[in-house]
Amino acid sequence: MINKIFDSLQAAVADIHDGATVMIGGFGAAGMPAELIDALIEQGARELTIVNNNAGNGEVGLASLLKSRRVRKIVCSFPRQTDSYVFDALYRSGEIELELVPQGNLAERIRAAGAGIGGFFTPTAYGTRLAEGKETRVIDGRHYVLESPLHADFALIKAYQGDRWGNLVYRKTARNFGPIMASAAKVAIAQVSEVVPLGSLDPEVIVTPGIFVQRVIEVPQATRQAQQSGHAA
Repeated sequence: MINKIFDSLQAAVADIHDGATVMIGGFGAAGMPAELIDALIEQGARELTIVNNNAGNGEVGLASLLKSRRVRKIVCSFPRQTDSYVFDALYRSGEIELELVPQGNLAERIRAAGAGIGGFFTPTAYGTRLAEGKETRVIDGRHYVLESPLHADFALIKAYQGDRWGNLVYRKTARNFGPIMASAAKVAIAQVSEVVPLGSLDPEVIVTPGIFVQRVIEVPQATRQAQQSGHAA
């Protein structure tokens, strides 16, 4: 019987190794798998390469992982904002490496990895420092840059509901990078607000098929709200 449900966050992230490349879903706080990130901090893996849209907010979630000095390099499209001071301090002190990738390129590089595409040409970043060292080509009179796919050892994502086969549905903007990250990683770990019985998800609304997901852990919404209230107190 296929059953991808894990009993604890700790068990779900236990084999993330030092030096691993880890994709983390989320667009800011929307869709960020905060509990999986906390479990990864507790687990202790170091020298990680993180692929994410931004570089953390405040001192929670991804920012907390950065603050714990577990990340060697971050690949993202939006590293600086008003509350990204943890990343900013690390970068200015030379304690973290940054690979800056335009957001559309970031999404397409991740999608290309999941789709088995060896690379793609894009006009984005042509003629800038981001294109240095990359192959360029003129196609139909327009300049393009060759971008490579982004693969990962693990992906930590957040979904609304999932079943024991790993089929996932998302809630509104929390979907963001989750589906493509799940397909681009060797092991996709999804925290869901609710685990539902097999067959109860409408096939027409399943966004991420279970073939792309290896582990599912239930983190009920009420539990998260209680934890946040406790932190606030």
